[in-house]
Amino acid sequence: MRSSAQLSAVMLAALLHMSGNAVADTKLATIVVQANGQANAASYDGVVEAIRQTVISSQVSGAVVDLAVKTGDTVKEGQLLARIDARSAAQAAVASQAETAAARTALDLASKDYQRQRHLFEKNYISQSAMERAEAQFHATSAQLSAQIAQASIAHIQSDFYVIKAPYAGIVSDVPIALGDMALPGKPLVTLYDPSSLRVTASIPQASIGSYAPNQSFTLEFPNLSNGHQWLARTELQILPTVDAGTHSTQVRIDLPHTLKEVTPGMFARVWLPIPKNVVGMSGQLSIPASAVVRRAEMTGVYVIDANNKPLLRQVRLGKAQRDTIEILSGISAGDRIATDAQAAAKEAR
Repeated sequence: MRSSAQLSAVMLAALLHMSGNAVADTKLATIVVQANGQANAASYDGVVEAIRQTVISSQVSGAVVDLAVKTGDTVKEGQLLARIDARSAAQAAVASQAETAAARTALDLASKDYQRQRHLFEKNYISQSAMERAEAQFHATSAQLSAQIAQASIAHIQSDFYVIKAPYAGIVSDVPIALGDMALPGKPLVTLYDPSSLRVTASIPQASIGSYAPNQSFTLEFPNLSNGHQWLARTELQILPTVDAGTHSTQVRIDLPHTLKEVTPGMFARVWLPIPKNVVGMSGQLSIPASAVVRRAEMTGVYVIDANNKPLLRQVRLGKAQRDTIEILSGISAGDRIATDAQAAAKEAR
């Protein structure tokens, strides 16, 4: 008969054998990530910009007495945006008009006096100096009237500065003021952009942009848009003639069609440029099933099966989505084994 110590050793060995089989066998469906041949496109991060965007500032001082728009409003050309207290400007315009009327009266009097003095001079009733003084007075009064008319015109033009109108049809993107705030010259009141004139701007390394051929087809990606609106094919690419000395990259601009309604300035975008076949050193494209991707708040990852057959969550960066597969830009490598069912792997990892 075996001793109790021998029985304990046999039972421990049996438990270890059963545990080893449990680790070696898993019910999770897995695949080995493989490179899908040579990569045919490279992605570069970009941002959507408004080609026509205006920060409307005040040209005069005064309290904001009327604020007719808010952020997100669509406005027409010439529509009222804000109004600044113009009571002092109105009084100044009235005073200027009164001074103009007084100058006209003075000119009329000076003109009659000049005509009278000229008749007297022709009959030799007054001296030459008296005639010249009358003529000088007439010209001075005429000049004063011209200056006063110009001053009244300036007062009238300045009164228009207190009414802020939209210079073109667009969308209000920012209103940094509130009713009752003090407007000052140069202080922003409303920011407006034209939604029909948008573009994508991205920085691309010199080595990559040098291999791009003019009028070559490429793709824009908008990851934040709904399905069916994420991809846009384009052929026109503007390459700026300057290079950043620190990053050795060049800015490119791609104009967007005015029919693209879902895109707004500041939105993230990717520019996918084709890679020529003769370019070496590009890694193969990695694609995995869409069901393997885990999305938790701002984190995106997949469950990688480790050496002990346990699923471990690893963060990845996603690329193009095509039907049921998603391209992986970084986070995993060819040869890694991943779980194809993310929900099942999450339960196994607990």
